[in-house]
Amino acid sequence: MEMNPHDLTHLFLQLGLPAERAEREAFVREHPLPPGTRLSEAAFWSPSQAEFLKRSIADNASWAAAADQLAALLSPAMPASEAD
Repeated sequence: MEMNPHDLTHLFLQLGLPAERAEREAFVREHPLPPGTRLSEAAFWSPSQAEFLKRSIADNASWAAAADQLAALLSPAMPASEAD
């Protein structure tokens, strides 16, 4: 049994953010990732949060999948005309 899951809930905890479902959903609504901006470069992260995300993604660390999931959630939805 893994003692430290690396899912989205635990990524929020690792980043020092509230991790209950409603709180995660509110964070996603309130912090859209500007188009073309890397997750770790978003203006809403503290320096330590940004560094953690940058290292996690660059090193393909155990948090990389959860970080990718968070980036997808924060990215604006593509208009239907562009999705085709």
